[in-house]
Amino acid sequence: MTLGQKQRKFSLMVAKLITYIYESGYEVTFGDAYRDPRVPYGHDKSLHKKRLAIDLNLFKDGEYLTATSDHRQFGEFFEGIGGTWGGRFKDGNHYSLEHGGMK
Repeated sequence: MTLGQKQRKFSLMVAKLITYIYESGYEVTFGDAYRDPRVPYGHDKSLHKKRLAIDLNLFKDGEYLTATSDHRQFGEFFEGIGGTWGGRFKDGNHYSLEHGGMK
């Protein structure tokens, strides 16, 4: 699968995730959705630099939820549709198509 194909697949997966989040009575804003690979920020294998990862800021009744456990329901949903959830490696608001560095 080409990088472009992966990016399009990931975009659709994120759309499904966001829809599920809102249907569950929560709201989100985008956190780190893209990192310019020319800027030295984060590690070189960051999937944000390939547009294959996004961090979502989660809200319930206007309250910003920051604990990994707050994202568990949505992380497990995302894993169920083929994604990787950062809660498995201490980054609860991170959702990606693949874990950084993996093929």
